Amino acid sequence: MADPRTGGILIEQLRKRYGSGDTAVDALKGVDMHVAPGEVVGLVGPSGSGKSTLLKCLGAVIEPSGGRMSLGGEVIYDDGWKTSDLRVLRRDRIGFVFQAPYLIPFLDVTDNVALMPMLAGRSNDDARRRARELLDALDVGHRAQAMPAQLSGGEQQRVAIARALVNRPPVILADEPTAPLDSERALSVVAILNQMARQYATAIIIVTHDEKIIPTFKRIYQIRDGRTHELTGEETP
Repeated sequence: MADPRTGGILIEQLRKRYGSGDTAVDALKGVDMHVAPGEVVGLVGPSGSGKSTLLKCLGAVIEPSGGRMSLGGEVIYDDGWKTSDLRVLRRDRIGFVFQAPYLIPFLDVTDNVALMPMLAGRSNDDARRRARELLDALDVGHRAQAMPAQLSGGEQQRVAIARALVNRPPVILADEPTAPLDSERALSVVAILNQMARQYATAIIIVTHDEKIIPTFKRIYQIRDGRTHELTGEETP
């Protein structure tokens, strides 16, 4: 396995406290975690354990209270943000896949994917070319001119994965990406994420409660009461 310190995701003693004084709540109490480039790792845990808080910190949606985070070999947080523009960080270094695809209903499939590189300053032609390459790789190239409402649920999620990959971020955060899918489509989505991780040397975290896909992970972290530990084979849910 590649050394995660040279890329991927590295989290060291990450903490997040909500509120202050007697009403303070420590959602994260010193999380340590690593995901190497090209690796897909599962993150499990009961409701309220800190999964959403951890993903929001990693996605630069909320600010941690302490600790250190590195994405793609770059320190982005070390007891404070190390970048002045979090919007650019989210756009260029982090891909997001959610439970719902959140495709823009009035744009066709190609432009839903091409929008991100367009926002990053690429020409429309280059952005659409890159979008079509990914759509072909994900076996939805034949739907390139379709509108989101014309797609099946599995097709919509593949388009969402293409959108997450199109700026070639070193990190993808997937939050319950298979929850609305049947077993066959859920396993297909996980297989695609594994393939894309290897092809683009992307580090991927999948937060899930989906028992259908948990056996597919080679490594799983469990978060409970604000702390993580890596599960062994005997502990796997």
